[in-house]
Amino acid sequence: MKKLSARRRHPLAALVVLLFALAVTGGLYAAFSPSEAKADDSSAQSLAIEEGKKLYAVGCASCHGTGGQGTSDGPSLVGVGSAAVDFQVGTGRMPAQQPGAQVPKKKKIYSDAEIEQLAAYIASLGAGPVTPTKSQYSPDGADVAKGGELFRTNCAQCHNFAGKGGALTNGKFAPALDGVSPKHLYEAMQTGPQNMPSFPDTVMPEKNKQDIIAYLDTVNSDKSKTPGGLELGGLGPVSEGLFGWVFGMGAMIVLTIWVAARTAKAKKS
Repeated sequence: MKKLSARRRHPLAALVVLLFALAVTGGLYAAFSPSEAKADDSSAQSLAIEEGKKLYAVGCASCHGTGGQGTSDGPSLVGVGSAAVDFQVGTGRMPAQQPGAQVPKKKKIYSDAEIEQLAAYIASLGAGPVTPTKSQYSPDGADVAKGGELFRTNCAQCHNFAGKGGALTNGKFAPALDGVSPKHLYEAMQTGPQNMPSFPDTVMPEKNKQDIIAYLDTVNSDKSKTPGGLELGGLGPVSEGLFGWVFGMGAMIVLTIWVAARTAKAKKS
């Protein structure tokens, strides 16, 4: 009996063995799983860059150079970042059909997956603005009134107070902003495409960009009311003045002719 009792395990032995097993399992997971995940991410990123490089060679290199260094037909893409690629290619502005004062928006020719691959390759050439996430550009919960104030201060000089666009110098123009996705609005503020100045987070914080996006979403939707009646395209004093001259002056001329005719008829009688 003494020998049997001597061979019995301590009551805490099983607990010690269990804790040791859990520690070993956790250590193995920490040692191998993160590195495997990192390896997978790195492999996927490398593949995206490689595919993007192929797309770039076919559709972009003739203007921007084989290494993105730029040519006389296109600017350097080193350091523009993935956000600039997503905006320019996602809105169909690139590849451009022909050189000109300004490249207009058109139907995109690349799929979303191909745009991501192009963006990955261009981003690998040099650090730049990164494609935003949905949480960054979503207008949910933003301050519409603050966005209107910011828009009128920083953007209305070119885009009109309601984002209807406007003419600039030498054949350039500020495009209309109705129908532009929140993601592309955010990227435009990030990167400053074409004639537009850029507004990085150091100049205009992320929250302010969301406020502006919320304002544009409101003013160009059914949520917006027009207490003045017919908005005449929302173009402001230009369209209103034209309407006044064409229809107002026209009505006054017709009225003058009618009064003169009635007066002449009255004199004859």
